[in-house]
Amino acid sequence: MLHEGRLIPRTREFGAQMCERILAAGFPIARAFCGVDTLHPLIKGTAYVWRRDAPGAERLIASLAASQSDEFRLSPPRHAQVTGQQLRRRLEDPACPMDFAVLHDFSAAGGTDYLALPMRQSDGTNSVITFLSDRAGGFGDGDIAGLTEIAEVLAVIVELQSARSTARTLLDTYVGRRTGGRVLSGAIVRGAVEDIEAVILYADLRGFTELSEALPRDDVLALLNDWFEILTGAVTGEGGEVLKFIGDGLLAIFPAEAATTRERAAAALRAAQAAIAAIDRRNREREVAGAPVMRFAIALHLGEVAYGNIGAPDRLDFTVIGAAVNHANRLERLGAGLDHRLVTSAAFAAATGEGLASLGHHQLRGVREAQEVFGLESPA
Repeated sequence: MLHEGRLIPRTREFGAQMCERILAAGFPIARAFCGVDTLHPLIKGTAYVWRRDAPGAERLIASLAASQSDEFRLSPPRHAQVTGQQLRRRLEDPACPMDFAVLHDFSAAGGTDYLALPMRQSDGTNSVITFLSDRAGGFGDGDIAGLTEIAEVLAVIVELQSARSTARTLLDTYVGRRTGGRVLSGAIVRGAVEDIEAVILYADLRGFTELSEALPRDDVLALLNDWFEILTGAVTGEGGEVLKFIGDGLLAIFPAEAATTRERAAAALRAAQAAIAAIDRRNREREVAGAPVMRFAIALHLGEVAYGNIGAPDRLDFTVIGAAVNHANRLERLGAGLDHRLVTSAAFAAATGEGLASLGHHQLRGVREAQEVFGLESPA
Protein backbone atom coordinates (compact mmCIF):
# COMPACT_ATOMS: atom_id res chain seq x y z
CA MET A 1 0.00 0.00 0.00
CA LEU A 2 2.76 2.45 0.86
CA HIS A 3 5.04 1.44 -2.00
CA GLU A 4 3.78 0.04 -5.31
CA GLY A 5 0.11 0.16 -4.29
CA ARG A 6 -0.17 3.91 -3.96
CA LEU A 7 1.27 4.30 -7.46
CA ILE A 8 -1.73 2.55 -9.03
CA PRO A 9 -3.46 5.41 -10.90
CA ARG A 10 -7.04 4.15 -10.65
CA THR A 11 -8.60 4.15 -7.19
CA ARG A 12 -10.93 1.31 -8.12
CA GLU A 13 -8.02 -0.93 -9.15
CA PHE A 14 -6.08 -0.02 -6.01
CA GLY A 15 -9.03 -0.98 -3.80
CA ALA A 16 -9.58 -4.28 -5.57
CA GLN A 17 -5.92 -5.28 -5.34
CA MET A 18 -5.78 -4.28 -1.68
CA CYS A 19 -8.79 -6.45 -0.81
CA GLU A 20 -7.42 -9.39 -2.79
CA ARG A 21 -4.20 -9.18 -0.77
CA ILE A 22 -6.09 -8.89 2.51
CA LEU A 23 -8.01 -12.03 1.56
CA ALA A 24 -4.82 -13.84 0.50
CA ALA A 25 -3.22 -12.96 3.84
CA GLY A 26 -5.88 -15.02 5.61
CA PHE A 27 -8.42 -12.41 6.68
CA PRO A 28 -11.95 -13.85 6.29
CA ILE A 29 -13.50 -10.97 4.32
CA ALA A 30 -16.37 -11.46 1.89
CA ARG A 31 -17.11 -7.79 1.26
CA ALA A 32 -15.41 -4.44 1.78
CA PHE A 33 -16.69 -0.87 1.45
CA CYS A 34 -14.64 2.34 1.47
CA GLY A 35 -16.44 5.70 1.54
CA VAL A 36 -15.05 9.23 1.26
CA ASP A 37 -16.81 12.59 1.40
CA THR A 38 -15.92 14.92 -1.44
CA LEU A 39 -16.10 18.62 -2.16
CA HIS A 40 -18.32 18.78 -5.22
CA PRO A 41 -21.35 20.92 -6.12
CA LEU A 42 -23.47 17.86 -6.94
CA ILE A 43 -21.90 14.91 -5.10
CA LYS A 44 -21.74 14.28 -1.35
CA GLY A 45 -19.35 11.37 -1.50
CA THR A 46 -17.96 8.42 -3.42
CA ALA A 47 -17.44 4.83 -2.38
CA TYR A 48 -15.98 1.59 -3.67
CA VAL A 49 -17.43 -1.84 -2.92
CA TRP A 50 -15.42 -5.04 -3.30
CA ARG A 51 -17.02 -8.47 -3.22
CA ARG A 52 -15.09 -11.71 -3.02
CA ASP A 53 -17.23 -13.40 -5.67
CA ALA A 54 -17.08 -10.51 -8.18
CA PRO A 55 -14.17 -9.14 -10.23
CA GLY A 56 -12.70 -5.73 -9.44
CA ALA A 57 -14.55 -3.13 -7.38
CA GLU A 58 -17.76 -1.20 -7.98
CA ARG A 59 -17.84 2.60 -7.73
CA LEU A 60 -20.82 4.25 -6.05
CA ILE A 61 -21.76 7.94 -6.00
CA ALA A 62 -23.97 9.61 -3.40
CA SER A 63 -25.59 12.76 -4.75
CA LEU A 64 -26.36 15.64 -2.41
CA ALA A 65 -30.04 14.73 -2.64
CA ALA A 66 -29.39 11.04 -1.90
CA SER A 67 -27.27 11.97 1.12
CA GLN A 68 -30.43 13.26 2.83
CA SER A 69 -32.12 9.86 2.65
CA ASP A 70 -32.46 7.62 5.71
CA GLU A 71 -30.63 4.87 3.82
CA PHE A 72 -27.54 7.12 3.69
CA ARG A 73 -27.82 8.93 7.03
CA LEU A 74 -28.80 5.90 9.11
CA SER A 75 -26.15 3.51 7.84
CA PRO A 76 -23.24 1.89 9.70
CA PRO A 77 -20.57 3.59 7.53
CA ARG A 78 -22.11 7.02 8.15
CA HIS A 79 -22.35 6.29 11.89
CA ALA A 80 -18.66 5.38 12.09
CA GLN A 81 -17.72 8.35 9.92
CA VAL A 82 -19.66 10.90 11.97
CA THR A 83 -18.86 9.55 15.44
CA GLY A 84 -15.28 8.52 14.72
CA GLN A 85 -15.97 5.28 16.63
CA GLN A 86 -15.45 1.69 15.54
CA LEU A 87 -18.68 -0.23 15.04
CA ARG A 88 -18.92 -4.02 15.18
CA ARG A 89 -21.91 -6.31 14.88
CA ARG A 90 -21.59 -10.09 15.38
CA LEU A 91 -24.44 -11.03 13.07
CA GLU A 92 -24.56 -14.73 13.96
CA ASP A 93 -25.07 -13.90 17.64
CA PRO A 94 -28.81 -14.05 18.45
CA ALA A 95 -28.31 -11.11 20.84
CA CYS A 96 -26.68 -8.92 18.17
CA PRO A 97 -28.44 -5.54 17.94
CA MET A 98 -29.78 -5.18 14.39
CA ASP A 99 -29.96 -1.41 14.67
CA PHE A 100 -29.26 -0.65 11.01
CA ALA A 101 -31.50 -1.86 8.21
CA VAL A 102 -28.62 -3.06 6.03
CA LEU A 103 -27.50 -5.52 8.73
CA HIS A 104 -30.57 -7.63 8.02
CA ASP A 105 -29.50 -7.85 4.36
CA PHE A 106 -25.96 -8.87 5.31
CA SER A 107 -27.24 -11.51 7.71
CA ALA A 108 -29.68 -12.90 5.15
CA ALA A 109 -26.82 -13.20 2.65
CA GLY A 110 -24.78 -15.31 5.06
CA GLY A 111 -22.78 -12.60 6.81
CA THR A 112 -21.52 -13.48 10.27
CA ASP A 113 -19.53 -10.45 11.40
CA TYR A 114 -19.51 -6.78 10.39
CA LEU A 115 -16.84 -4.19 11.18
CA ALA A 116 -16.87 -0.45 10.36
CA LEU A 117 -13.64 1.48 10.96
CA PRO A 118 -13.29 5.28 10.80
CA MET A 119 -10.16 6.55 9.03
CA ARG A 120 -9.05 9.80 10.67
CA GLN A 121 -7.94 12.58 8.32
CA SER A 122 -5.55 15.40 9.18
CA ASP A 123 -8.39 17.96 9.19
CA GLY A 124 -10.29 16.05 11.86
CA THR A 125 -12.89 14.48 9.58
CA ASN A 126 -13.22 10.78 8.85
CA SER A 127 -13.43 8.50 5.88
CA VAL A 128 -14.61 4.96 6.57
CA ILE A 129 -13.89 1.38 5.59
CA THR A 130 -16.07 -1.60 6.44
CA PHE A 131 -15.51 -5.34 6.25
CA LEU A 132 -18.03 -8.19 6.24
CA SER A 133 -17.14 -11.79 7.03
CA ASP A 134 -19.15 -14.92 6.27
CA ARG A 135 -16.88 -17.34 8.13
CA ALA A 136 -18.39 -19.18 11.06
CA GLY A 137 -17.28 -17.32 14.17
CA GLY A 138 -16.54 -14.17 12.18
CA PHE A 139 -13.42 -12.15 12.87
CA GLY A 140 -10.93 -13.15 15.52
CA ASP A 141 -9.09 -10.71 17.75
CA GLY A 142 -6.07 -10.90 15.47
CA ASP A 143 -8.26 -10.13 12.45
CA ILE A 144 -9.69 -7.04 14.15
CA ALA A 145 -6.22 -5.79 15.09
CA GLY A 146 -4.87 -6.40 11.58
CA LEU A 147 -7.79 -4.76 9.80
CA THR A 148 -7.54 -1.77 12.14
CA GLU A 149 -3.86 -1.37 11.27
CA ILE A 150 -4.68 -1.61 7.56
CA ALA A 151 -7.31 1.11 7.99
CA GLU A 152 -4.77 3.40 9.67
CA VAL A 153 -2.35 3.05 6.76
CA LEU A 154 -5.14 3.37 4.19
CA ALA A 155 -6.26 6.64 5.82
CA VAL A 156 -3.03 8.31 4.68
CA ILE A 157 -3.43 7.12 1.09
CA VAL A 158 -7.13 7.98 0.94
CA GLU A 159 -6.40 11.51 2.15
CA LEU A 160 -3.76 12.01 -0.54
CA GLN A 161 -6.04 10.64 -3.26
CA SER A 162 -8.98 12.68 -1.97
CA ALA A 163 -6.91 15.89 -1.92
CA ARG A 164 -5.94 15.41 -5.57
CA SER A 165 -9.53 14.65 -6.53
CA THR A 166 -10.82 17.69 -4.63
CA ALA A 167 -8.26 19.96 -6.27
CA ARG A 168 -9.29 18.75 -9.71
CA THR A 169 -13.00 19.07 -8.91
CA LEU A 170 -12.62 22.62 -7.62
CA LEU A 171 -10.57 23.68 -10.63
CA ASP A 172 -13.03 22.07 -13.05
CA THR A 173 -15.91 23.77 -11.22
CA TYR A 174 -14.43 27.25 -10.99
CA VAL A 175 -12.20 27.58 -14.06
CA GLY A 176 -13.32 24.77 -16.41
CA ARG A 177 -12.07 21.28 -17.23
CA ARG A 178 -9.50 22.22 -19.88
CA THR A 179 -8.14 25.18 -17.94
CA GLY A 180 -8.21 23.24 -14.67
CA GLY A 181 -6.04 20.55 -16.23
CA ARG A 182 -3.53 23.14 -17.34
CA VAL A 183 -3.36 24.70 -13.90
CA LEU A 184 -2.82 21.30 -12.25
CA SER A 185 -0.06 20.54 -14.72
CA GLY A 186 1.84 23.61 -13.55
CA ALA A 187 0.71 26.45 -15.83
CA ILE A 188 0.45 28.93 -12.95
CA VAL A 189 3.11 31.55 -13.73
CA ARG A 190 1.84 35.07 -14.33
CA GLY A 191 2.31 36.03 -17.97
CA ALA A 192 2.51 32.40 -19.11
CA VAL A 193 0.25 32.58 -22.18
CA GLU A 194 0.01 30.96 -25.58
CA ASP A 195 -1.60 32.16 -28.77
CA ILE A 196 -4.39 29.85 -29.93
CA GLU A 197 -7.05 29.93 -32.61
CA ALA A 198 -10.52 29.73 -31.10
CA VAL A 199 -14.16 30.53 -31.58
CA ILE A 200 -15.27 33.00 -28.93
CA LEU A 201 -18.80 32.95 -27.54
CA TYR A 202 -19.97 35.94 -25.55
CA ALA A 203 -23.47 36.10 -24.10
CA ASP A 204 -25.33 38.55 -21.90
CA LEU A 205 -28.80 39.01 -20.47
CA ARG A 206 -30.79 42.06 -21.53
CA GLY A 207 -32.38 44.30 -18.94
CA PHE A 208 -30.74 42.49 -16.06
CA THR A 209 -29.98 45.67 -14.10
CA GLU A 210 -33.65 46.61 -14.05
CA LEU A 211 -34.67 43.07 -13.11
CA SER A 212 -32.12 42.86 -10.29
CA GLU A 213 -33.49 46.08 -8.82
CA ALA A 214 -37.14 45.06 -9.16
CA LEU A 215 -37.01 41.39 -8.13
CA PRO A 216 -36.35 39.78 -4.74
CA ARG A 217 -32.85 38.39 -4.37
CA ASP A 218 -33.90 34.73 -4.59
CA ASP A 219 -35.77 35.39 -7.84
CA VAL A 220 -32.68 37.07 -9.30
CA LEU A 221 -30.53 34.10 -8.31
CA ALA A 222 -33.03 31.66 -9.83
CA LEU A 223 -33.00 33.60 -13.09
CA LEU A 224 -29.19 33.67 -13.22
CA ASN A 225 -28.92 29.98 -12.37
CA ASP A 226 -31.37 29.09 -15.15
CA TRP A 227 -29.43 31.25 -17.59
CA PHE A 228 -25.98 29.95 -16.75
CA GLU A 229 -27.12 26.33 -16.44
CA ILE A 230 -28.56 26.33 -19.96
CA LEU A 231 -25.65 28.15 -21.58
CA THR A 232 -22.98 26.10 -19.84
CA GLY A 233 -24.69 22.83 -20.74
CA ALA A 234 -24.95 23.86 -24.38
CA VAL A 235 -21.32 25.00 -24.57
CA THR A 236 -19.76 21.98 -22.85
CA GLY A 237 -22.06 19.65 -24.74
CA GLU A 238 -20.34 20.74 -27.97
CA GLY A 239 -16.80 20.60 -26.59
CA GLY A 240 -16.45 24.25 -25.60
CA GLU A 241 -15.26 25.60 -22.29
CA VAL A 242 -16.82 28.33 -20.17
CA LEU A 243 -14.00 30.52 -18.93
CA LYS A 244 -15.91 32.92 -16.73
CA PHE A 245 -19.18 34.42 -15.64
CA ILE A 246 -19.04 38.20 -15.73
CA GLY A 247 -22.03 39.49 -13.81
CA ASP A 248 -24.86 38.23 -16.00
CA GLY A 249 -22.50 37.66 -18.93
CA LEU A 250 -20.61 34.57 -20.02
CA LEU A 251 -17.35 34.11 -21.93
CA ALA A 252 -16.58 30.75 -23.54
CA ILE A 253 -14.17 29.41 -26.14
CA PHE A 254 -14.09 26.55 -28.61
CA PRO A 255 -10.36 25.98 -29.21
CA ALA A 256 -9.39 24.71 -32.65
CA GLU A 257 -6.62 22.32 -31.50
CA ALA A 258 -7.51 18.84 -32.78
CA ALA A 259 -10.51 20.09 -34.75
CA THR A 260 -10.53 22.29 -37.82
CA THR A 261 -11.73 25.87 -37.61
CA ARG A 262 -14.82 24.90 -39.59
CA GLU A 263 -15.63 22.07 -37.15
CA ARG A 264 -15.19 24.33 -34.13
CA ALA A 265 -17.35 27.03 -35.69
CA ALA A 266 -20.06 24.49 -36.49
CA ALA A 267 -19.92 23.20 -32.90
CA ALA A 268 -20.22 26.73 -31.51
CA LEU A 269 -23.21 27.46 -33.74
CA ARG A 270 -24.91 24.25 -32.62
CA ALA A 271 -24.27 25.22 -29.01
CA ALA A 272 -25.81 28.65 -29.53
CA GLN A 273 -28.85 27.20 -31.27
CA ALA A 274 -29.28 24.55 -28.55
CA ALA A 275 -29.08 27.26 -25.90
CA ILE A 276 -31.71 29.37 -27.65
CA ALA A 277 -34.07 26.40 -27.94
CA ALA A 278 -33.55 25.44 -24.28
CA ILE A 279 -34.07 29.01 -23.10
CA ASP A 280 -37.32 29.20 -25.11
CA ARG A 281 -38.54 26.07 -23.31
CA ARG A 282 -37.49 27.38 -19.91
CA ASN A 283 -39.08 30.76 -20.63
CA ARG A 284 -42.41 29.08 -21.32
CA GLU A 285 -42.17 27.38 -17.94
CA ARG A 286 -41.24 30.66 -16.28
CA GLU A 287 -44.20 32.43 -17.88
CA VAL A 288 -46.58 29.79 -16.54
CA ALA A 289 -45.07 30.29 -13.09
CA GLY A 290 -45.37 34.07 -13.36
CA ALA A 291 -41.60 34.58 -13.38
CA PRO A 292 -39.77 37.00 -15.70
CA VAL A 293 -38.35 35.50 -18.87
CA MET A 294 -34.77 35.57 -20.06
CA ARG A 295 -34.00 38.06 -22.83
CA PHE A 296 -30.49 37.83 -24.16
CA ALA A 297 -27.95 38.17 -26.95
CA ILE A 298 -25.24 35.69 -27.98
CA ALA A 299 -22.28 36.63 -30.17
CA LEU A 300 -19.89 34.33 -32.04
CA HIS A 301 -16.55 35.32 -33.51
CA LEU A 302 -13.31 33.54 -34.31
CA GLY A 303 -9.70 34.57 -34.27
CA GLU A 304 -6.42 34.34 -32.43
CA VAL A 305 -6.48 34.90 -28.67
CA ALA A 306 -3.85 34.92 -25.92
CA TYR A 307 -4.78 32.10 -23.51
CA GLY A 308 -3.14 32.00 -20.10
CA ASN A 309 -2.45 33.70 -16.78
CA ILE A 310 -2.89 37.39 -16.07
CA GLY A 311 -3.34 39.29 -12.84
CA ALA A 312 -1.50 40.04 -9.62
CA PRO A 313 1.43 37.84 -8.52
CA ASP A 314 -0.69 36.03 -5.94
CA ARG A 315 -4.15 36.36 -7.53
CA LEU A 316 -4.29 35.13 -11.09
CA ASP A 317 -7.01 34.67 -13.67
CA PHE A 318 -6.75 32.08 -16.44
CA THR A 319 -8.54 33.65 -19.38
CA VAL A 320 -8.32 34.81 -22.98
CA ILE A 321 -7.51 38.32 -24.12
CA GLY A 322 -7.00 39.99 -27.45
CA ALA A 323 -8.73 41.87 -30.24
CA ALA A 324 -10.91 38.86 -31.11
CA VAL A 325 -12.35 38.79 -27.58
CA ASN A 326 -13.10 42.51 -27.72
CA HIS A 327 -14.73 42.04 -31.12
CA ALA A 328 -17.04 39.34 -29.71
CA ASN A 329 -18.01 41.64 -26.88
CA ARG A 330 -18.87 44.44 -29.30
CA LEU A 331 -20.92 42.02 -31.41
CA GLU A 332 -22.97 40.99 -28.38
CA ARG A 333 -23.79 44.60 -27.61
CA LEU A 334 -24.76 45.14 -31.22
CA GLY A 335 -27.03 42.10 -31.10
CA ALA A 336 -28.88 43.53 -28.14
CA GLY A 337 -29.31 46.81 -30.01
CA LEU A 338 -30.55 45.04 -33.14
CA ASP A 339 -32.92 42.87 -31.08
CA HIS A 340 -31.31 39.71 -32.43
CA ARG A 341 -30.59 36.79 -30.12
CA LEU A 342 -27.61 35.58 -32.14
CA VAL A 343 -25.13 37.65 -34.10
CA THR A 344 -21.87 36.52 -35.66
CA SER A 345 -18.96 38.10 -37.43
CA ALA A 346 -18.42 37.71 -41.16
CA ALA A 347 -15.34 35.60 -40.43
CA PHE A 348 -17.40 33.21 -38.33
CA ALA A 349 -20.19 33.02 -40.92
CA ALA A 350 -17.66 32.20 -43.64
CA ALA A 351 -16.08 29.48 -41.51
CA THR A 352 -19.29 27.64 -40.69
CA GLY A 353 -20.56 27.35 -44.23
CA GLU A 354 -24.03 27.55 -42.67
CA GLY A 355 -26.80 29.67 -44.13
CA LEU A 356 -26.69 32.58 -41.72
CA ALA A 357 -28.44 35.71 -42.89
CA SER A 358 -26.63 39.00 -43.33
CA LEU A 359 -27.80 41.72 -40.97
CA GLY A 360 -25.97 44.41 -42.95
CA HIS A 361 -22.93 46.50 -42.14
CA HIS A 362 -22.73 48.10 -38.72
CA GLN A 363 -20.26 50.18 -36.79
CA LEU A 364 -18.76 48.45 -33.80
CA ARG A 365 -17.40 50.56 -30.99
CA GLY A 366 -13.63 50.85 -31.26
CA VAL A 367 -13.54 49.41 -34.80
CA ARG A 368 -12.76 51.93 -37.55
CA GLU A 369 -14.66 50.39 -40.45
CA ALA A 370 -18.25 49.18 -40.48
CA GLN A 371 -18.47 45.40 -40.18
CA GLU A 372 -20.89 43.05 -41.87
CA VAL A 373 -22.61 40.92 -39.27
CA PHE A 374 -24.77 37.83 -39.59
CA GLY A 375 -27.49 36.18 -37.56
CA LEU A 376 -30.36 33.74 -37.55
CA GLU A 377 -33.12 34.65 -39.95
CA SER A 378 -35.72 35.19 -37.22
CA PRO A 379 -34.90 37.89 -34.65
CA ALA A 380 -35.66 37.75 -30.92
